[in-house]
Amino acid sequence: MTAAVEAIGVTRTYPLEGVEVHALRGVDLRIDAGEFVAIVGPSGSGKSTLMHLLGCLDKPTGGSLRIGGREVASLNENELATLRNATIGFVFQSFQLLARTTAVDNVALPLVYGGVGRRERRDRAVAALTSVGLEHRLGHRPAQMSGGEQQRVAIARALVGNPQVLLADEPTGNLDTSNGAEVMAILERLNAERGVAVVLVTHDHEIAERARRQVYFRDGLIERDTGVAP
Repeated sequence: MTAAVEAIGVTRTYPLEGVEVHALRGVDLRIDAGEFVAIVGPSGSGKSTLMHLLGCLDKPTGGSLRIGGREVASLNENELATLRNATIGFVFQSFQLLARTTAVDNVALPLVYGGVGRRERRDRAVAALTSVGLEHRLGHRPAQMSGGEQQRVAIARALVGNPQVLLADEPTGNLDTSNGAEVMAILERLNAERGVAVVLVTHDHEIAERARRQVYFRDGLIERDTGVAP
């Protein structure tokens, strides 16, 4: 099985008012292509720091982190941006959609940065929105859609570039129970159909239990990983 993510002894330390804060203290984690993994832990456990590293938004202080086969620490900012665009899709709790932009143009935006032509961008964005059941909302702006629909637009945007890894940061946090369940069902279906590795950060243990594997963080370390034999 090919590793989508591989962390070996990863640390991340931040200076804070003259003191070093050890957000990650030596994390070993492998996530294979096609896995569905929930990252769980209390505030300050290191899970958000890990997501920043997995999203190539930051580099480790120490250890080895490979995303899509590339060693993150060896990349410059332009190379990190290219790796993000080609390899990783992001879904955020607050949707992060452009308010004055239609659903189809919100979804097509990552392809602009990837240099994809206008016609292909639209075709791929329409296909992505259709895959999440929003083919009837192409011309609608975020304010014209429910929270659940906005999150489905965000999922379509994350998938339009055919990423190897989809990072979902509390994707149900701003949704009611019904819409949250619908979003999880879409993530599960797309994971099964497309084989994209889904890494889901959540405080909600019921949501976490829907993932096939749970990785529990505490104090910058993995406390328990259900995908690793004891």
